[in-house]
Amino acid sequence: MATEPQPKALTRKPVLLNKVEGSQEVVNMAAIVPKEDGVISVSEDRLMLILMIQDIKHIVYFMTVKELQWKVVLTFCSGNWSESGFGPVPEQQNLHCSQACVLSDHGSLMLLNFVHESCWTGNNGSTVLDMSRSLLKSDLTTPMVLLQGLRHIETVRVWLKRDSGQYWPSIYHAMPSPCSCMSFNPETRRLSIGLDNGTISEFILSEDYNKMTLVKSYQAHQSRVIMILFVLEMEWVLSTGQDKHFTWHCSESGQRLGGYRTSAGACGLQFDVETRHVFVGDHSGQVTILKLEQESCSLVTTFKGHTGGVTALCWDPIQRVLFSGSSDHSIIMWDIGGRKGTAIELQGHNDKVQSLSYAHHTRQLISCGADGGIVVWNMDVERQETPEWLDSDSCQKCDQPFFWNFKQMWDSKKIGLRQHHCRKCGKAVCGKCSSKRSSIPLMGFEFEVRVCNSCHESITDEERAPTATFHDSKHNIVHVHFDATRGWLLTSGTDKVIKLWDMTPVVS
Repeated sequence: MATEPQPKALTRKPVLLNKVEGSQEVVNMAAIVPKEDGVISVSEDRLMLILMIQDIKHIVYFMTVKELQWKVVLTFCSGNWSESGFGPVPEQQNLHCSQACVLSDHGSLMLLNFVHESCWTGNNGSTVLDMSRSLLKSDLTTPMVLLQGLRHIETVRVWLKRDSGQYWPSIYHAMPSPCSCMSFNPETRRLSIGLDNGTISEFILSEDYNKMTLVKSYQAHQSRVIMILFVLEMEWVLSTGQDKHFTWHCSESGQRLGGYRTSAGACGLQFDVETRHVFVGDHSGQVTILKLEQESCSLVTTFKGHTGGVTALCWDPIQRVLFSGSSDHSIIMWDIGGRKGTAIELQGHNDKVQSLSYAHHTRQLISCGADGGIVVWNMDVERQETPEWLDSDSCQKCDQPFFWNFKQMWDSKKIGLRQHHCRKCGKAVCGKCSSKRSSIPLMGFEFEVRVCNSCHESITDEERAPTATFHDSKHNIVHVHFDATRGWLLTSGTDKVIKLWDMTPVVS
């Protein structure tokens, strides 16, 4: 379904409060710390490691030569470095990365990991050994070595606003595997982090947000953790992974309570505390509803309305409505509480929907997409379902045959026409009978779409009144977090920047 240019943004718009910069890579996920001028982020950073080490006695390092790993031992004696050992490493001791092990006269030991051997290679193409020799040359009586390398470090950062108005890290914590997702509970200051290796690590942040303490780690999935959700009322940690499994664990013991295999990897995860229903949206476009017990679950139902994978879910426990965003650029509102199977479409993005947030007090939905758009939808209106598209072999307005209707084409001696559909009535029509365009906001079409000529005449100016506002974040959004207590919105983009917005001018 082709989209027309979006309407211009209204005068009232979000206010950019601040930017959090300093990440070397895209921030995978971030969250606003409520009641604090703080942000928590997880990302994979590249850091240049430069160390100057004194009083060294021996250096042991490993390198790869012709797919074999070699061990080199250098000893400092009489003001010079000399090779005291050089040979291949047995296969059972093969290392997956370059390492340098430094032993000082004081008996201290330091192990340095380098992801790529090229970190040791000089601009002149010198080998690892030649480069090391040049670094290790010293005319000093006391040996001194400068070691340099590039490392990929998976980091968790807590940013606090300083007196200068800038955000600086108060916590910089390295993780053993890339961080894929996180969930933060401000009441308990519990931070749950999902890792690329399937592990979930749980931390407790100090009251001043200057320290994080590891509580426990446990293997939740066989591969990357996609989504994680901490439920304080149940003391459960819900998660989905690339292994196509939904699991839930006890947050106190880390014990696995149960699991369910989904049809595909799931990027959407929401939970209703009152009914213990969990909503899982996966890459196939399907949404699964499960009923959770303490150690078991049962399938309630599944439904599918997107042509692309589900990328985000948002649950309104008051109106009992579920919102799903998709890579097909659309949003669907599922009326779960009404039990009538009502599904309302919202069309407002030109790229996949990345995140959904709901402001309960104003009944407004905030959607953000990879196109950089921030759309605020007024859900306090009576919306209409989009009609099913009807099938027909000829135009349901003028009865002209469509190009596959050979019999009618032969009988009427007419050339077949291309089929279109009216977005308002759903009838199959030809281009001549659907030459008009109109917005239909109550059906979710905030921009102009194809309608048949008769429907175009029936749409009033009141029905064309917009029910959403459009705003440009000026970066391609990857992740979003909404703090309803202050009306702040956090967006992280492919430009490696976190932006903080005051949404009260438009969410009110």
